[in-house]
Amino acid sequence: MTDPSHESTDLLRRAGEGDTAALGTLLEAHRKRLGRMVRLRLDPRLQGRVDPSDVLQEAFLQAARRLAQYLREPKLPFFFWLRFLTGQKLLELHRRHLGAEVRDAGREVSLYQGAMPEASSACLAAQLMGKITAPLQAAIKAEMKLRLQEALNRMDPTDREVLALRHFEQLNNTETAEALGITPSGASSRYLRALKRLKDILGQVPGFIEG
Repeated sequence: MTDPSHESTDLLRRAGEGDTAALGTLLEAHRKRLGRMVRLRLDPRLQGRVDPSDVLQEAFLQAARRLAQYLREPKLPFFFWLRFLTGQKLLELHRRHLGAEVRDAGREVSLYQGAMPEASSACLAAQLMGKITAPLQAAIKAEMKLRLQEALNRMDPTDREVLALRHFEQLNNTETAEALGITPSGASSRYLRALKRLKDILGQVPGFIEG
């Protein structure tokens, strides 16, 4: 569970009683983690057109409106509920701006029988390119990013998603398993396999920061 502490439980209780400061504290506690998720899963074609902070603001407004409903039957840990709402806002934005281009079911991943945009190879490659230290000409950088995308595309989709959750969103193993509906041991083995594959890929990239 993401929110096991007595403090979080107390904040949820107070928020449910109408304490807006308690709700604000709860939401702010998860802003950084959810921001990573939004930046990772925002379609590259919308970067520069959509501000991740605006996505979070819309998700938080929805959370405030639906908090009483959530508290009556909290099927998910609070963080995962927020993550679900944020993912839904991302999907709405993708469909609004890109339409039929994102309607392929393969562009979404399951989360508690809902869906959110996948962490695409293009998004993962962009994150990885941000760790290149060597000065590169634009053409070389574009070619390198394309090679990374092609290599990531050859990975098993679930392994790629586990990698996104663990390595980029920085969820722990239990949270990753919970997000994808698999066992913790399965999530762990998939992560180790994906990480090995990623290291093999990055080992061919000059100037990449290890770690």
